[in-house]
Amino acid sequence: MLIDKYEILNQERKIQCAKRKIAAYCRVSTDNEDQANSFESQQRYFRQYIERNPDWELYEVFADEGISGTNTKKRKEFNRMITCAKNGEFDLIVTKEISRFARNTLDSIFYTRDLKKHGVGVIFLNDNINTLDGDAELRLAIMSSIAQEESRKTSERVKWGQKRQMEQGVVFGRSMLGYDVKDGKMYINEDGAKIVRLIFQKFVDEGKGTHVIARELREEGIKPMRVKEWQNTVILRVIRNEKYCGDLVQKKTYTPDFLSHEKKVNLGQEEFVIIKDHHEPIISRELFEKANRILDEKSLSQQGKSKHSNRYPFSGKIKCGCCGSSYVARYKTRKNGSRYKAWRCLEAARHGSLHVDKAGNQVGCSGLSIRNEDATHIMYLVTSSLKYDKEKITNNLLAIIKSIISADLPDGIKVCPKGAAVDTTGTDSEKLKSQIKTIQEKHTNLIDLYISGDITRDEFSAARAKCENEIAELKSVIDSIDKQKEMIEKLQELVTEITDAMNELVNGVEYEDDFYKEILDKMVILDKDNIDVYLKLLPLKWSYTVAKNVNCPAG
Repeated sequence: MLIDKYEILNQERKIQCAKRKIAAYCRVSTDNEDQANSFESQQRYFRQYIERNPDWELYEVFADEGISGTNTKKRKEFNRMITCAKNGEFDLIVTKEISRFARNTLDSIFYTRDLKKHGVGVIFLNDNINTLDGDAELRLAIMSSIAQEESRKTSERVKWGQKRQMEQGVVFGRSMLGYDVKDGKMYINEDGAKIVRLIFQKFVDEGKGTHVIARELREEGIKPMRVKEWQNTVILRVIRNEKYCGDLVQKKTYTPDFLSHEKKVNLGQEEFVIIKDHHEPIISRELFEKANRILDEKSLSQQGKSKHSNRYPFSGKIKCGCCGSSYVARYKTRKNGSRYKAWRCLEAARHGSLHVDKAGNQVGCSGLSIRNEDATHIMYLVTSSLKYDKEKITNNLLAIIKSIISADLPDGIKVCPKGAAVDTTGTDSEKLKSQIKTIQEKHTNLIDLYISGDITRDEFSAARAKCENEIAELKSVIDSIDKQKEMIEKLQELVTEITDAMNELVNGVEYEDDFYKEILDKMVILDKDNIDVYLKLLPLKWSYTVAKNVNCPAG
């Protein structure tokens, strides 16, 4: 009897060792109640299915809930399952169907092929596919392509449905500063609405900049929504948000690829859904439009400037004689409502006039501000006092500019002494178009020869490919010629503009402050009566007074 017991134990061990370890994978793409129940049912079904097979042993049920199947990057359980499989922890994966495993054809084939290299197969129960079978990859490619197409259609249906709801006024989005969004409708949150009104009041009525408003809100202890602290960018988003005057604009972002689900800013690729007077406004439309006109004016004045030190021509050039800080650009409003640009000490802009803060630290600065037009006029007076050979300078500068332009031009284009850019390649795009037409006719004849049986399928394919390559190359050349012509026209305009500008500069015309930036080393604002100007490459200092007189160079 003792021997029999050992025999039985040994047999059980052999059976246990012979059993294949099976993993199961299931996924529910949404989190509504019915599909959540289905999620539990799937897990229960796989456990029972594997237990019914005497040669199988359940390793683990891997399950992702509430995640789309079109992309595997965010499916944590799926990715963990793949890692376990590659580590040899189980032999087979059982899943319901291809659409549950992956709706992306590329992912389906990639992962099943990669698993197969590690000796792990995948069984798709509803599709009757075992990836260890010989014809499995072909069948998988067909079925996964169908699943991917179904996913695309589903995505289109969802987008269509959402757009119809948007057109009916349903709000797709979350709560924001001043508004609570519930069941697709917007309700004013009075605590947040007070902050919104305060921001518009500071910006429009008090003429404060976005940086100053953000600083004041921080100092007042007012907490922002969904961000750590107030920044100028947060203030800008509030001022630009049309919802605060009662309008609703939706589809500001769109998803170009249903597989990746990556959202992009809608720059006109898709139609916006715009509803005016959609909900109760927090501020008047008149106030909203006035605030945005002010922002637009600032944007226009800054257009074409780089982001940091070159945002304005005098950036980093004007220094405070009191604290040594650089001046920053600010916009101010005159009594008649017109606006002008001025420069102010950074310390003063951040902390106000010189004072002692709550911590006992001395902050701020009493340095005076200066209007941009005054800074520009000072530079005009300084440069006009210089003695130089105007014609020689003009010719030398233009020669340098033309040589720089010519160095970056493609082969075959050069700038003539008088400034015109010409094409010296001699290529005729019309002749190339004629060649394309001839090749297209040849391509048509190939079809006739193939249909008549004069050439074989392989000969037809080779000849057709040759024709297509030749056409593609010729079109590429034509495209290059068109771009070259466009470049020539732009260069001609550029050289003309540069020549006119140089003539204005050397003949004493008061010009834009861009030019003065190039020759100005620094401008130091000492007090209302003294401003020192230092020019590049010249060891001289010019002193300027409020009477707009430039004194003799010193130093």
